[in-house]
Amino acid sequence: MAIVTKSVMVEIIDYPGSLQSAVFGVKEFLQMANSLDPSNEQVQFHVEIKPHDDLACSTGHSIGTSQDSSTFGSKADIILLPPNLDGRYYLEPDEGLLDYLVESHQRGSILCSACAGVFILAKTGLLQGRTVTTHWKAQQKFSDLYSDIDVDIDKILIDDADIITAGGLMSWMDLALSILTKYTTPTNTRNLGKYLVLDTGLREQRYYQSFTPNYAHGNDKIVSVQHFIQKNYHLSLTLDQLAEEAFMTRRTFIRQFTKATTFTPINYIQHVRIQSACELLESSHKPVEQISYLVGYEDVNSFRKVFMKIIGLTPSRFRSRFLSEE
Repeated sequence: MAIVTKSVMVEIIDYPGSLQSAVFGVKEFLQMANSLDPSNEQVQFHVEIKPHDDLACSTGHSIGTSQDSSTFGSKADIILLPPNLDGRYYLEPDEGLLDYLVESHQRGSILCSACAGVFILAKTGLLQGRTVTTHWKAQQKFSDLYSDIDVDIDKILIDDADIITAGGLMSWMDLALSILTKYTTPTNTRNLGKYLVLDTGLREQRYYQSFTPNYAHGNDKIVSVQHFIQKNYHLSLTLDQLAEEAFMTRRTFIRQFTKATTFTPINYIQHVRIQSACELLESSHKPVEQISYLVGYEDVNSFRKVFMKIIGLTPSRFRSRFLSEE
């Protein structure tokens, strides 16, 4: 009979508003990894769901209560913060949970977050100077709160060894796959993916992003130019023309536009055009060459290069993933 040589202890923090499908999904995911290969001599996962507050845990202790520093904190290999579904707890977590995470990290636990769970990690102070990811729609709020932390929303997962962050609401599956690969082998991960009929290949969050212009920055002249771009992105637009629309010099316009929107004017136009192209690729069977022309590119090769740069897929591969057959 094979002897299990290593147990990997995983804790999932069930905080108020957390996505319950993720809380129980990660547990069941890793339990299935165990059951698919019960004789695995490398590793078996032991998963515990822990309440965030004073609810009694199976250990007999509670998260968030005062404990002696020699016993406070976890001995788990992995501590995971799932996505947030509703409420504001992820923005204002209690000090007990934050202390628990810091102490556990000092003891050697790897801290993981999916989606908005990264807000709780950021509150611990452990993310300063790091690059993390979160849901692409949460980027602005996160950056406003934690300007000293870099955010890369193109990535679905960033593994920083002792801290792992994942992006979208369903990125807990990518996180679970990453944990499985980290402690076993890529073969085990692929086998589980086949069993679950789940794609285990690498993907990026930018495949799923939609470009939503920010009009709430307070610069009315720049908002006017944004509206002008939205109506005329399919035309050939020049910086001089846009500066004239804003009643500014070219240099002043570029500076104010970039400050207000966080994009250079050229980059902004590219994002507007590519967003329109994505919508056409998802909803029509128009040839790529025609879509390229409709969104403002006379050269289809230039269109493909910009599309690949922003989305991370070729137009054809994007269409094969997302085309609606309705």
